[in-house]
Amino acid sequence: MTSHTKKRSAKAGLPPGALVHIGEKKAAASSVTLLDYDESDVRESDIAIVDLADKVKAARGTVWINLHGLGDTAMLEQIGASFGLHPLVLEDILNTEQRSKLEDYGDYLYVVLKTFGYENKGAEEKIDSDQISLVLGKNFVLSFLETDGTQFRAVRERLRSGKGQIRKSGADFLMYSLIDAIVDSHFVILERLDERTEALEIELIAHPQPSTLHAIYRLKREGVFLRRALWPLREVISSLQRGDSPLFSRNTLLYLRDVYDHTIHIIESVESLRDLTAGMLDIYISSVSYRISTVMKVLTVITTIFMPLALIASIYGMNFKHMPGLGWDWGFFAVLGVMTIISIGMLALFRWKKWL
Repeated sequence: MTSHTKKRSAKAGLPPGALVHIGEKKAAASSVTLLDYDESDVRESDIAIVDLADKVKAARGTVWINLHGLGDTAMLEQIGASFGLHPLVLEDILNTEQRSKLEDYGDYLYVVLKTFGYENKGAEEKIDSDQISLVLGKNFVLSFLETDGTQFRAVRERLRSGKGQIRKSGADFLMYSLIDAIVDSHFVILERLDERTEALEIELIAHPQPSTLHAIYRLKREGVFLRRALWPLREVISSLQRGDSPLFSRNTLLYLRDVYDHTIHIIESVESLRDLTAGMLDIYISSVSYRISTVMKVLTVITTIFMPLALIASIYGMNFKHMPGLGWDWGFFAVLGVMTIISIGMLALFRWKKWL
């Protein structure tokens, strides 16, 4: 899991709206794709930023512009100028360390959401987050991704095939489809976490090791990270599905309610994961304590058995000239017999008391 605190010294002293990328740069180059569609056709192409204005004017239906990679601030500034985006919106797009949020600018809505995935760092898998910024206008949707990920592949396939009502509806339904795809992607992470939790629970019961404790703490940190990132999502979807913005039709608001239900389910799952992790720590401590007590019980039984034997041996180890039994030929074997009888008797007593 990457660090959640990024240095912001690059923006120190700059005026509000200054376009400076904050966060990890995850794409070497930026690229723009334009998708123009209506009920009868879909027109998709990669475009140069200088041709953006002409392509938008020539569009005959709903326009979806997607920017992969946030390294080219000039390209982002050109998109903002073409659609009249506020400088603070552009600044927020480049700040990839934000919480999920919704801002209403009247003519358009600006939404920030988070997606999560696993990345391999050494021998461990760690959760990594990406920020996706969405802008909804009257007949357009803008999406800004840190990487060229596959979050929206299913939405593109539905547009190309014409399945469902996405091509029959406007930009608001496209916006809903993108948000729904992001929310549904969270279930993949939750499933992975559930699998890891079940494996850790089995390991805890069977044979807990110090590495198990490290795995539990790692899972706990990931749960805290997800909880902090996903809680604001609830308020974002709630604000959208209340229908405060005229950009969403009544039909689309019904679908947003379903997304809100999914969001609640996700947050409840994260909370359950948090409780399970806390319980696993208690189980680990109890398991280790039980193992220690078992070892101590065995050592105590052995010590208790040998205490009377040591007493007898120490008595007959005294160097007195006159002691009972010293001249008896069978004295040594008699003492060994008494020791054996005492040992067997104490073992029988312990078993009768169910201490063994």
